[in-house]
Amino acid sequence: MMVNCCGLLNTNNEPVPLKSIEVELEVRDHVATVVSTLNYENKEDKPLEAVFVFPLPGDAAVCHFSAQIGQTQIVAEVKEKQKAREDYDDALSAGQQAFLLEESEQSPDIFTLSVGSLPPGESASVRLEYVTELAVQADDGLRFCLPAVLNPRYKAQGSEVAGVQVTSVPASLVPYSLSFSVRVSSSRPISKVESSCSLESLQYGNTEQTQATVKLAAGHLFDRDVELLIYYRDAHKPTAVVEAGQASAQPGSLMGDPVLMLSLYPEFPQSVMSSLASQGEFVLLLDRSGSMGSPMSNGKRQETRIASARDTLLLLLKSLPMGCYFNIYSFGSSFEHIFPKSVEYSEKTLEEALKKVESMQANLGGTEILKPLSNILSQTCISNQPRQVFVFTDGEVSNTKEVIDLVKKNSGSHRCFSFGIGEGASSALINGLAKEGGGHAQFITGTDRMQPKVMQSLRFALQPAVVDISVTWDLPTGVSVTVLSPPLTALFQGQRSLIYAQLTGQSSEAAEGSVTVKYSLAGHLSQNQLHFPLKPPEDNGLTVHRLSARTLIRSLETEEREHRGQQDGGVKEKMVQLSVQSGVSSSYTAFIAVNKGNGEPIRGPLVRRPVPTPALMKACGYRMRRSCAMGAAPTGLPMRACSVQAEMIHEMCRPTLPSEGVGAGNAPLGRCVQTSNHVASMSILAQSKQPPRDPLLQLVSLQKASGCWLLDPALAAAVGKTSEEVENTKPSAVNQEVWATILALIWLHGFKMDAKEEWELLAMKAVSWLRAQNVPSEGMEAGNTLLGCHVQKDAMGL
Repeated sequence: MMVNCCGLLNTNNEPVPLKSIEVELEVRDHVATVVSTLNYENKEDKPLEAVFVFPLPGDAAVCHFSAQIGQTQIVAEVKEKQKAREDYDDALSAGQQAFLLEESEQSPDIFTLSVGSLPPGESASVRLEYVTELAVQADDGLRFCLPAVLNPRYKAQGSEVAGVQVTSVPASLVPYSLSFSVRVSSSRPISKVESSCSLESLQYGNTEQTQATVKLAAGHLFDRDVELLIYYRDAHKPTAVVEAGQASAQPGSLMGDPVLMLSLYPEFPQSVMSSLASQGEFVLLLDRSGSMGSPMSNGKRQETRIASARDTLLLLLKSLPMGCYFNIYSFGSSFEHIFPKSVEYSEKTLEEALKKVESMQANLGGTEILKPLSNILSQTCISNQPRQVFVFTDGEVSNTKEVIDLVKKNSGSHRCFSFGIGEGASSALINGLAKEGGGHAQFITGTDRMQPKVMQSLRFALQPAVVDISVTWDLPTGVSVTVLSPPLTALFQGQRSLIYAQLTGQSSEAAEGSVTVKYSLAGHLSQNQLHFPLKPPEDNGLTVHRLSARTLIRSLETEEREHRGQQDGGVKEKMVQLSVQSGVSSSYTAFIAVNKGNGEPIRGPLVRRPVPTPALMKACGYRMRRSCAMGAAPTGLPMRACSVQAEMIHEMCRPTLPSEGVGAGNAPLGRCVQTSNHVASMSILAQSKQPPRDPLLQLVSLQKASGCWLLDPALAAAVGKTSEEVENTKPSAVNQEVWATILALIWLHGFKMDAKEEWELLAMKAVSWLRAQNVPSEGMEAGNTLLGCHVQKDAMGL
């Protein structure tokens, strides 16, 4: 059974004016500068306006925008958004070429680029530059993602905010090409560069291997985001980088003064990290919207997102410590919870939760995450049980900022760990939840397995809390510091924290300053002191300044939203001023470039061409509809022509009725042509045809809440033996539960070491249970003999 979405490209074969995108990525240590060049050509006989809605990383600072038309280059300037829009429309009315770049007011990872009044036969190149910090992954890799996929964002019911209109096509029909080249440089050697896409081989630029280049192999199919993982040696070393101010800027201003970027990436002692907490309230929030019924990847492995999430919840629940509390919420257009409030973790509550999890499907409609989050965070906290919220979503929401503001407002009562599932998950939402909730963000894309990443985050959640974090500055007389970043509230093993600070003034008595960061972890005091120059060499890049301006702009945006209606507009004015001065875009400003030339008023309508963005076509996640502007526009003004946009739906796709006469040859624009009479069952049918359960998950499913296993036929089958073999080889001095638990642990260590990240926590729980039982040594010997293994007691932690 399949759905063919037809007519998403213009039915009259009208050409799309975007021809190619060239992306150059330069990575210095953990900061990336990205330059994208978009090449347009109008092959029609009438002037065009091309409109392209596309994603960028959610924490990117867009800092340059220019256009090349023939031999003329126009550099855009940042203006207040409404003023920029008026200038753009005025330019088009006067027959001038104009370019407008706007950030979405609802989500900072979506931008709209309008290329106006492109005359017949004319070509134009648009250059866009942004800088961004690279997030650290669980294995110390730095992740850069070039979002190539923009899925439709679900608009919450009752929302007054206009959703972003996206013209989407299947990845195979994207009418433009992508080239992507990377340069990496660092003070530390580069050990490797990996990608979810095909790369050409890595080329080192020197013998120290501190410089390297790599390119995306030709023929990228737009069926996935371009994800890059960069690995350095000595990654945990803290750094302090000072960047000189802009010579033309006013001293005392952010752009005129030197700015420091302090990077902390702590590595805690193993003795401390092995003492995991046995307390906490764990609230798991699972997305069950229709899009979660999509495959995890476009490869042969067709496991759906919801199926992978169910397996992950099994591992997660089995790994929770005795003595903790937990609950599970799921959401779509509405939300459900397994228990009215969090309950103590026991065999009874675990069994009840697992039964509910096994029946969960992607059948709750849209993606309304705000209401369940509000419900969770409004619950009274349990004494001595720190609340940890785990959010699993494919991240397709339109009210991103509202959701993140809620988490920030409640950050004193919980930590939030977020998981973006599948291509196109909103980086602004996933990173924002973790950043404001003092947790950790993970992305599961392509052929990634969800389980190891989620278990890594559970380890973070069970880590002892870092307390008494302090940052002190030692500066000479005449130099002062203004910290631009929010205060540090959380430090995790394997997570980078950045602090931006502005250095104002001068000193004749000293050439350098220092900063000391102290914190306490399980009674272990740590201290890092870093020295930095007060007069750094001049650098025209201004990367650190722009990232610090972006940090300050985001803080001001949050403050403005929190106090909307209570202030006189001072915060918004300050934000606009900072955005204009720094040249970094915000939700209240836009880049505008006008080629004043010798334009003449346009005669006849200016045709608008939406440039399609690749979206992963889901069986029943959304439907397409056609929307047209009403009536003709006055002569000389742009007319909003027909466009295709994606509309999220709460229910399943409705089947085409025979009376509608829709066939493969005469499908109207955007109609799903169905090869079966009942598409409504597609998502559920796809979910029911899952492959047999993985042997590891089969064994894990049998473990009890206390950590032990029972000796029964299911356990014997899970370790590949018959009931008779297991029972007849049991030493007489070993009881049945101890014997079953020993066999399970030997099997895990003997056959599943490649998945140790997934089962390590539940094995630790089993070992703790065994220690209390005084295990006779013949139990281990007999277990190894039966399973054909050679696992030592000390390897298992006994």
